[in-house]
Amino acid sequence: MRIGILSRTARSYSARRLREAGTARKHRVRIYDTLRFSIAVERQWPELYYRHRRLPALDAVVPRIGASITFFGLAVVRQFEQMGVYTANESIPIARARDKLRAMQLLSRHDIGVPSTVFVRDRQEVLPAIERVGGPPVIIKVLEGTQGVGVILADTEKVAEAIVQTLQSARQNVLIQKFVKESKGQDIRAIVVGDRVVAAMRRKAVGDEFRSNVHRGASASPVTLEPEYEQVAIRAAQVIGLRIAGVDILESNEGPQVLEVNSSPGLEAIEAVTGADVAGAIIEDVEHQVLFPEVDLRQRLRLTGGYGVAEFRVHKMPELEGHALRDTTLAEQNVHVLMITRKKIVIHNPTGDHIIRRGDVLLCYGDLHVLRSLVPQRKPRRPRAPQARAPRRPKR
Repeated sequence: MRIGILSRTARSYSARRLREAGTARKHRVRIYDTLRFSIAVERQWPELYYRHRRLPALDAVVPRIGASITFFGLAVVRQFEQMGVYTANESIPIARARDKLRAMQLLSRHDIGVPSTVFVRDRQEVLPAIERVGGPPVIIKVLEGTQGVGVILADTEKVAEAIVQTLQSARQNVLIQKFVKESKGQDIRAIVVGDRVVAAMRRKAVGDEFRSNVHRGASASPVTLEPEYEQVAIRAAQVIGLRIAGVDILESNEGPQVLEVNSSPGLEAIEAVTGADVAGAIIEDVEHQVLFPEVDLRQRLRLTGGYGVAEFRVHKMPELEGHALRDTTLAEQNVHVLMITRKKIVIHNPTGDHIIRRGDVLLCYGDLHVLRSLVPQRKPRRPRAPQARAPRRPKR
């Protein structure tokens, strides 16, 4: 295959390792400076030029888009997508990951633990927002910072308010986030490739520094993730839509809490600490995806008039619970069960002998009218009553 690595510099460790891993697997790999591309938009003929010349045909690209070139970098990735070139991480998921607020919204919507976070623009709402996340100390983050830049710990309400107002006056969008004290200045970085964690390390801040980024001198050690943390890392990457991701997780009293999902994780520290061949895992995943590309069934099958894909949990369905698939009326109603998920067990292409149990999640293809009747109606969520905070003791 011909693989392109999009990177601002060919000398970076991550870009070099990806090129070495690809070359070792007999691929033709070249590193391209993302800012040297020219994008040509014409009817039916999207083209890319690199250093004034038409780009040769590529089978795949691995984007490593830094925060400083997000807008142009995403435009280049989108152009590759328009040209039918496989991109290891697509443009929309990269944009989601780069926007910390959007990422938090998606993760929380899918029941993934995140630190309590508030986004405000009105200066009158800053103090109530600080109280809403549990009071000081709080973490203040700019929306598009990386490597710990734009992350500030505020010990008091007044300091937090002043920092937020200063950043807002500089036209920075900021988040106010709960400070998880029990994490003690450390977190876990897990590298997800495809549907598995290929390496993980625990990072610990040095001295009074609360940020556990290796770029800021934090120490790191290899760690074997507990199943709960491994599943959270994989789900977080999948929710954002990334095949390659660095997922940062806090170890809190409430369980794993995802701090950030990074679309261009650095490879140097994690490979040095764990000894894992992360670059090789990335190239291997690219090979599989180019040879056997994923198909979005929900979009592809919906093209057939009146048919589509739906997923629902079996609950209080006497017509299904306890019955073998062949004894139900699903087939008669033009509904085919593609997959049954039972807790952590996945049954692909189940036969007519499989018994449906309460709690099973069925992935089905068939008549949309029938599928709608099977999917339970969602009840509107009631707003949660605010928790009363204990009154503060006056300082002596």
